[in-house]
Amino acid sequence: MSAEKLKHHKIIFVVGGPGSGKGTQCEKIVQKYGYTHLSTGDLLRAEVSSGSERGKKLQAIMEKGELVPLDTVLDMLRDAMVAKADVSKGFLIDGYPREVKQGEEFEKKIAPPTLLLYVDAGKETMVKRLLKRGETSGRVDDNEETIKKRLETYYKATEPVIAFYKSRGIVRQLNAEGSVEEVFQQVCSHLDSL
Repeated sequence: MSAEKLKHHKIIFVVGGPGSGKGTQCEKIVQKYGYTHLSTGDLLRAEVSSGSERGKKLQAIMEKGELVPLDTVLDMLRDAMVAKADVSKGFLIDGYPREVKQGEEFEKKIAPPTLLLYVDAGKETMVKRLLKRGETSGRVDDNEETIKKRLETYYKATEPVIAFYKSRGIVRQLNAEGSVEEVFQQVCSHLDSL
């Protein structure tokens, strides 16, 4: 199955820190625009729980705490995109690329992105939101110490990615401080002009 037919689809990278509201915005885009939302984390988890050969290999890698090879992630993304190519109006690639090299490889193997939506919330806002989520989520990583570390890692990784795509003029930065609706209005103004 070739990625050839993906060339004419809108492909939108969605980048935003933990607690930026990225996931919520992706859901709203799916509802309104009929895009397919793909998160590399979800794809990996689904593959592992499917019990496939690839899934077993991935589980072994993740249990050691190692990173899944870039090629594997890209193959999974491509398979998922090709599978949906006929029914989807476009693709939201969530939380990817985490580094410039991933973006370059994505283009080689799949297609160039149409836009990068940068869901930009301030550090304080993200910490607040994550702590609030931690009250109900029971997620062990939603405590202040861990949150600050996760945010540092996120900023370090993301800055070069944003800069790389800014130089091509495809970054659309959203002010993610407002309400879900306010942020979504910004999203719509960018997507409607594609």
